[in-house]
Amino acid sequence: MRSKRTFRSFWLILGAIFLLCLPGFIWRPHQEAHVRANYRSMFAPVFLVPGSSATQNRFNALVKELNKESGTKHSLLRVEVMTDGTLKYSGTVRQDDMRPYIVVGFENRHDGTENIENQAKWFGIAFRALQKTYGFNHFSAMGHSNGGLVLTLFMEDELAATHVHADRLLTIASPFNLEEQNPTVNTPLFNRLRANRKHLPKQLVVYSIAGSKTYTGDGIVPFDSVNRGKYIFQKQVKSFTQMTVTGANANHANLPENQQIVSLIQQYLL
Repeated sequence: MRSKRTFRSFWLILGAIFLLCLPGFIWRPHQEAHVRANYRSMFAPVFLVPGSSATQNRFNALVKELNKESGTKHSLLRVEVMTDGTLKYSGTVRQDDMRPYIVVGFENRHDGTENIENQAKWFGIAFRALQKTYGFNHFSAMGHSNGGLVLTLFMEDELAATHVHADRLLTIASPFNLEEQNPTVNTPLFNRLRANRKHLPKQLVVYSIAGSKTYTGDGIVPFDSVNRGKYIFQKQVKSFTQMTVTGANANHANLPENQQIVSLIQQYLL
């Protein structure tokens, strides 16, 4: 009789222990999933994408100036994506540098909607190769002119599949409606960007900078085209801010070297 009571007590105690532990067994996978979703790698590169006609050497002077302003010499790695998808590298990333600059340029760097869309796909090839090499899970990016379109297309079309988080995006004189002068006309590229805006990362912080050489634009890109960014990013990302830069070096080609923009990059992107 005693042995039966002992046996019953044993199972009661075991059952009680199981019931006490059960919430922990259920909670632990959720906790692990939460940690994975919120973990950020120490390595967090800053991608720089030049506009049409510019090479992967476009931002050499800018990076030198940013390093001078910050007092920290970050690495500069340049990647050229060939039309067949192969990659050419120049420069290095120091082993102790957790915030290197990575410039991605393209063999075919011509203008035009089809080329911009191809460049976004080529950027994706470089991005996935670099992510595999360095194991980062978050990054920030800056695009000048069509480089901002390349990055926006990539974030809409391919970023989610990489499971990498985009922290900040800064676009400089990016023509979201190309060079269309008529504010009542929407280009096919703008329509595509606006149609796919729901795929943008919800936690992304975006800054859009326009240059002012004249009352209507920076000498190449109309104000209206840059301002169209609000129809793509607003209410889709965490925050969206537009800014206009005037004064010296406010024309389209010189904007990346504009001292105001260097300071804005330092303040908002880095």
